[in-house]
Amino acid sequence: MAQPSKTPVSNNGLKRVPEEKVDLYDSAYSHYGSTAEAAVRADAYGEDIGQSSWITSTEWLNFALQLGIDSSSNVLEVGCGSGGPAVYLSERVGCHITGIDINDHGIANARALSDRRHLSARVRFERVDASQPLPFPASSFDAVISNDAMCHIANRGSVLADWYRLLRSGGRILFTDAMIVTGLVSAEELAIRSSIGFYLFLPPGVNEQLIREAGFHLAQVNNLTDSAANVAKRWHAARARHRSELLAHEGEANFEGLQRFLSCVHRLSVEGRLSRYSYLASKPSETSS
Repeated sequence: MAQPSKTPVSNNGLKRVPEEKVDLYDSAYSHYGSTAEAAVRADAYGEDIGQSSWITSTEWLNFALQLGIDSSSNVLEVGCGSGGPAVYLSERVGCHITGIDINDHGIANARALSDRRHLSARVRFERVDASQPLPFPASSFDAVISNDAMCHIANRGSVLADWYRLLRSGGRILFTDAMIVTGLVSAEELAIRSSIGFYLFLPPGVNEQLIREAGFHLAQVNNLTDSAANVAKRWHAARARHRSELLAHEGEANFEGLQRFLSCVHRLSVEGRLSRYSYLASKPSETSS
């Protein structure tokens, strides 16, 4: 009788991948200023604003436009990562912005970046667990923005209720979520897709329900899956071009794990089985009926 293969194989013929964690954020944030990381960001996104998600600078500025952010706005960014997008937004629009993130490397880089750009009077960063009530007074912000971070944050209903508390009357929120399950996804694919950290996957309609339950008026939902597919493809290719430099601080196992992760994101996005959406909502004005 034939011996069983030592490498497990899934029903669709794909080799199963162990649920090993892969480091994206610590590496990207702690090596933010390296030539290789900067080159990869420029190749992946077209314009390097320090991002490590699926967003381009054009999309980021469009989010700000949807939120009505201008030079008078006080903005909260939840999941600020490296701080690059927050600094970029303040430079372009002139707003005040507070960025929060749980990653120590991200916050350290964000503060250093703000200091180098002489923006510490307008831009500040705090290490905060975004799944818990945030340490800011009620009605502190005109807008809350969160790009591709909500999928990492537990207690979503409570989180949205706290955002409601923090917003001024008539204020707006916008967040993206790239974990909307819109097709058949295997356990192996889920394992690869969540290999870089804690994730929450959900079916269509749940975010909309939670937004309304928190008291917001849901204004707009947009499908941004194509952007995730395109960025993932370019990011994978850019990393391959700079493989030798990245290996120096990532190591081969982690490099290959991230390449596998990006390939999975691209495939699931192109095939429409895992989708990315943005959600725009507002806190009713005190004068509204």
